[in-house]
Amino acid sequence: MIDYTIFYRKELPADGAWVDVPRWDIFISSFNSSERVNKVYDWVDADQKHWLMQPDYDYRPDEYPNGDVFGNTSANEAEFFQDYFDKVGVDLFDGKQICIDITGFIKPYMMHLIFCFKRMGVKKLDIIYSEPDRYAKKEETIFSDELVYQIRQVVGFAGIHAPDTSNDLLVIGSGYDDELIAQVAENKNHCRKLQMFGLPSLRPDMYQENILNAYKASEAIGVGIRNMPSTYFAPANDPFAVATELSALVCKENERKQLSNIYLCPLATKPQALGFTLFYLTECYDMSISMIYPFCHTHTRETSKGISRISKYTIEFAG
Repeated sequence: MIDYTIFYRKELPADGAWVDVPRWDIFISSFNSSERVNKVYDWVDADQKHWLMQPDYDYRPDEYPNGDVFGNTSANEAEFFQDYFDKVGVDLFDGKQICIDITGFIKPYMMHLIFCFKRMGVKKLDIIYSEPDRYAKKEETIFSDELVYQIRQVVGFAGIHAPDTSNDLLVIGSGYDDELIAQVAENKNHCRKLQMFGLPSLRPDMYQENILNAYKASEAIGVGIRNMPSTYFAPANDPFAVATELSALVCKENERKQLSNIYLCPLATKPQALGFTLFYLTECYDMSISMIYPFCHTHTRETSKGISRISKYTIEFAG
């Protein structure tokens, strides 16, 4: 296993009064209507700022924000970023200091963008995430239309799978979307299933809300949350702790009995999904491990209220 907690993390003031924060060459953010996305965009100091318009939010051109806006109608993450890099040119990023605000990103887009930068040879990325004061409707908050049209591997995160499926494992990062949790679990019905929860949660009340929703999907998962051998925990706002826990989990499960295939599915916070991404890009190439995701047609433009905390994570890739 690898200890990812050696990576650097810094908390930034939630009022924008930032000190000792670099001026980046390029800042990339995905637009939605949340206060925590728009305020950070204004506070960041960068030579270039790029708004990405993910089609899943269904914004019309007359609703686009001011600034350098990039988007297309493809809901496939690889096609979306192929178009983006064709427009800006991959040479733009060579040797540059890059920062990504993942707060507004739909997870497969975020994961694929980081995959692209690693493949392009970018050695270092700064990542920003802004935590909400609360979700708009607590545990009843809807993040997507929940009409899953496809469950598939995220592009760039497809493993080389073995025909033997006798000891397949599904690890779900369980968040508020109980319907998505249930559909993924049913899609991989043959797999043994483990859940990872965010603890500590982003806010004290959010853990209880998370658990209330996860119980709704317990029949599909096949095990209860109180079944401790099937449940793991890592801080909801710490991707490095998440990656470390995943690394230890896979190592432990393989030692117990060699796994045939592993499927990872991060459905909780963006920092958790970042931890899944970091673990995969560091340890899982050429292995029978894939990142899967339930794809929906539309996502809610604004799900939260306020800003409680802002974190900056620095990821460095090996050569």
